[in-house]
Parts: sequence; structure tokens; C-alpha cells
Amino acid sequence: MNKYCYSAIIDTKKYERTFKYNDIDMLILSIKYPIVNIKYNPYAEWLINSQITMKVNDFIRLADYMYEQAVDSYHDSQKNDIPFNTFGLYMDYNVTYNQNCFLSIYFDNHEYTGGAHGGTIRSSETWELCSGMQIPLYSLFKPGIDYKLLLTGEIMKQAESYSRQNPGMYFEEYKSLIIKNFNEQSYYLTSEGLKIYYQQYDIGAYVIGIVEFTIPYETIGWHPEC
Repeated sequence: MNKYCYSAIIDTKKYERTFKYNDIDMLILSIKYPIVNIKYNPYAEWLINSQITMKVNDFIRLADYMYEQAVDSYHDSQKNDIPFNTFGLYMDYNVTYNQNCFLSIYFDNHEYTGGAHGGTIRSSETWELCSGMQIPLYSLFKPGIDYKLLLTGEIMKQAESYSRQNPGMYFEEYKSLIIKNFNEQSYYLTSEGLKIYYQQYDIGAYVIGIVEFTIPYETIGWHPEC
């Protein structure tokens, strides 16, 4: 085992900006993102941080587009004599696994466009720390295994149990939606197992938010190790 790849040091960097029009706040942008440090492995460190930087830059470009939307909304509010609510864009992150030579992080991007409530979109990345390479979901399974069938089957069992205890929280057709909206990129590692998540409204109402399912490593026949 390469002891320098066992885990990474994570620092947080912040970027904040308020977009104004006629000296009125149109959009508040707030970003918290990780800076990954891997001792004696600058190439892997650069690979991972470059991917994170791309994600942050995409979010900043989204702010430019939303600023124009906010200005249009402001003009409409003036014409119709109704209050204008400042738009908001917020990015935050959570390190879910950082050991055994693997690093998993998810990012929550929250958008507020003046309505009753905003919306959150989650994305996630998993890297092998020694190489700095992203790890696709299929690589966690032995060749020939129908991993989508295995995972959706386990998710279905958990969802059925939750639905019995909390009737009405999922959409009526949640079973078909679990299969339809399964996304191979919507996963990350935790100490308990593989976490698969569904975005808001994918299988249930807004109130339940982003829905997560934990699949134990024993179930998939793999666990993180150097």
C-alpha cells in the first residue's frame, strides 16, 4: 500500500459575489468547494483539482445566465407592482469517503429564482487517489454481472419497505421510476457502502428531497482498498 495515497487532505475554498442592477441585489452567488492535497503525488492532485475547477467554473457561468433572468424578473415585478425576490445560486460539498486510496465527494447546487422554494441538484465524483482517475460505477463490479439489475433490485426492496412505513411519500409509479431514472453517475462511496441517489422529483415529492439508498459492499462483492 502506498501510504501517501491512503487519504487526501481537503481544504475548503470559498467564492462569493453579489450581482447588482440599479444598485439592487439581483443574484447572490456563493460557492464552497474542496481543494485536494495528495502528498508526494502532484499529478493525481492536479487531475482531481482540475475536474473540481471545471465544475466550479460551469457554476459561475450559470450565474451569468441567471443574472440576466433575474434582471428580466425585476423588470416584470416593476411593471406589475409586485415584490422582487433576489435570486440565489449556492454550491456546497460533502466528503463522504476519504480512505483506503479512494475519495468520494458530492456537490449540491441550489438554485432559487424567486418562487416559493428553490431546487437542488446533486452531482458526485469518486476518484482513485494514487492515479487521480475517476472511478465509473461499472468498475466496482465483476465482469458479466448485471449491476444495474442488482442495484435497482436492492433499491426496490428498500423503497418498498420505506413506502409501507411512509405511505404517499413516493409517487404512485415509483417502482418504474426507480428503473427509468437510475443514473450511473449518481453514486458515491461511504463507510457503510455504496450510496445511490435520485434527484428531487425523480421518484417522490419535493418534501422528501434527494432520495438516497445504501447498498452494503457485501452485496456488490467489492469494497474500497488500496
